Amino acid sequence: MSFDGTFLHAMTAELATTFVGGKVVKIQQPYPLEIIVTIRSQRHNYPLLLSANPSLARAQITKIPYANPKTAPNFVMTLRKYLENASVEAVEQIENDRILKISLRSRDELGDQEDLLLIVEMMGRHSNIFLIEKATNRVIELIKHVSPDQNRYRLLMPGAQYLQPELASGFNPFASEITVDDWNQVWLQLHDLKNKPVRVWQTFFQGLGTDTAFELAERTKTARSVEEMTTIVTDFWQSFGQVQPTIGEQNQKLQFAAIPYQTFTGTVNDDFTTLSGMLDRFFGQKAESDRKHQLASNLLQRLNTVIKRNQKKLKKLQQTFKSAQNADEVRIKGEILMTYLREVPEHATKVTLPNFYDDNQPLTISLSPALTPAKNAQKYFTRYQKDKNALIYVKTQLEETQAELDYLTGVLAQVEVGEPKDIEDIRVELEQQGIIRADKKKKKQRIKINPAEQFYASDGTSILVGKNNLQNDQLTLKKARKTDLWLHTKNIPGSHVIIQSAEPSDETILEAAKLAAYFSKARESSQVPVDYVKVKQIHKPNGAKPGFVIFTGQKTIYVTPERQLVEQMRQKK
Repeated sequence: MSFDGTFLHAMTAELATTFVGGKVVKIQQPYPLEIIVTIRSQRHNYPLLLSANPSLARAQITKIPYANPKTAPNFVMTLRKYLENASVEAVEQIENDRILKISLRSRDELGDQEDLLLIVEMMGRHSNIFLIEKATNRVIELIKHVSPDQNRYRLLMPGAQYLQPELASGFNPFASEITVDDWNQVWLQLHDLKNKPVRVWQTFFQGLGTDTAFELAERTKTARSVEEMTTIVTDFWQSFGQVQPTIGEQNQKLQFAAIPYQTFTGTVNDDFTTLSGMLDRFFGQKAESDRKHQLASNLLQRLNTVIKRNQKKLKKLQQTFKSAQNADEVRIKGEILMTYLREVPEHATKVTLPNFYDDNQPLTISLSPALTPAKNAQKYFTRYQKDKNALIYVKTQLEETQAELDYLTGVLAQVEVGEPKDIEDIRVELEQQGIIRADKKKKKQRIKINPAEQFYASDGTSILVGKNNLQNDQLTLKKARKTDLWLHTKNIPGSHVIIQSAEPSDETILEAAKLAAYFSKARESSQVPVDYVKVKQIHKPNGAKPGFVIFTGQKTIYVTPERQLVEQMRQKK
């Protein structure tokens, strides 16, 4: 799974064919290290994703929906200032390394022509995106500022001169002239048992990921001469002229490539029309999960802290409740001591007396030697009264703490199964509940809750799914009709699901139940119980937490979540 120089070579050709001659119409930054540049070209708007994400750095056309932050970051504001209505002059790769250069022509505030560069360096944790003034090579802005202490090789701050990173060594497989001596040298290295073939090819050619180098090693290992090896390698690079996007397994890992690799095993998927379409399929779920955890990292940390605190509190309360349940035994010991007060020796640590509540069976009672017998008896009565009062108080505290813990674990489950666009709603909810602090710097404005997501059953019936508690309340209590059918996983945190039909078919109920199971904490389970009932039978108690409702007369169906079904119901929109 590497977006290496070889793959970027093929992707650059796809992007150049699509974008050269096009015009920038919109720029957005939905996530901290990713931008979407929408370019109008060939009578269509194409969203170009440029990512400096350490584990997912790439450049591609994307159709995956995204949510924009309410406040635009500084980087995207600068891009809008310089690049709106700019024309795309060229899309190029720097040799065969992981650097993409997009040349743009715009006009400044005075109307004068201005040439700019958008450079994307896709190099793991060193990935970055730059806006460069072409004439002076000055960095106007970059998506990730790096202090001089962290990078002494070059200054990565606005206003600095752009210095290209040191390129990978080796021949550019698509441009270099390789001599016979060079081929002979690599042949000798491959047949030196001290060398690993994968490493040899990565050193010989520039910009090769491990997967591509392994493919070359496997293709050439049966070559019987330098000439045969040269032909195999040359044919391999020439095949990149006609890409065939492919996903398959290599060494038990899912990989992607611009052409079919012979080392791909298992189920190989090569029915993609574009490299970008393949990347949407390959990165879709992982990218969404990564973006979500970027947005929710602080929120998750706070949630886990509060959950652990409540778990400790619950454990202590349970211990106190168990101890308080022995209140009657404490009272009996006090009464027996008072009855046989004269028989209790002074300064004793314990005494055995007949228990008149149990056929005068002997009962051993612990004593404090520093207290008189009467005061020891009084001590038991005081403890009895304390335990008796504690039973009432602790029981209430147990119920409240357990309810709080159930609520928090439910919210945690919503973060895990939700999407990046749902995180802001969850953050607002936790601020309202006092679990996280609201940002005082942000201006208070009317809270706008994202609408529930809409799906369609096989027969076309609309099904709505709330992804968090605020959406759940809005969906169930305000949007749904009384005759609609409501679904939720039984005793498991999850989404409220509404079938917008008074009499849905059994097949629609089954599909909606699978949606409820998929968008719940039981996503990875099988035979998940899902309750369903008419909305008119749903009630929210006064003062209840967001998302909490009670209901009666429900039926239960058991289903197994299916991701493929969820995607099919999404695509029917």
